[in-house]
Amino acid sequence: MMKKKLIWIVPLAILGMVAFVLVGGQIVMRLWNWLLPPLFGWKLINFWQALGLLVLCRILFGGFGMKGGHGGPKWKRGMKERCENMTPEEREQFKLRLQARWGTGAGPSGGAPEAGTKA
Repeated sequence: MMKKKLIWIVPLAILGMVAFVLVGGQIVMRLWNWLLPPLFGWKLINFWQALGLLVLCRILFGGFGMKGGHGGPKWKRGMKERCENMTPEEREQFKLRLQARWGTGAGPSGGAPEAGTKA
């Protein structure tokens, strides 16, 4: 039963990826050629240059789904679980370490000073 599903899923997945690349390249090429030459006088690009630009942007800004460092869903979920499992004493120590690192407030953005602390 599972092998029959794979017979259809694998070719459809490959076809879907190829279609995504073709459509994505066309969209980037058409948007570039429509906007940038009239606005800034830049040259027109062809499909392969657009595809290269799409890949470059994905590498620089998308990271191919490999969320290293902060901000990824796994990291946030792990921090939430960690905070939920803290005792009140551990939570207070954590707050003090944050305040010592970031100044008065709750975190990197500064936040509002807590009651009883000087601004």
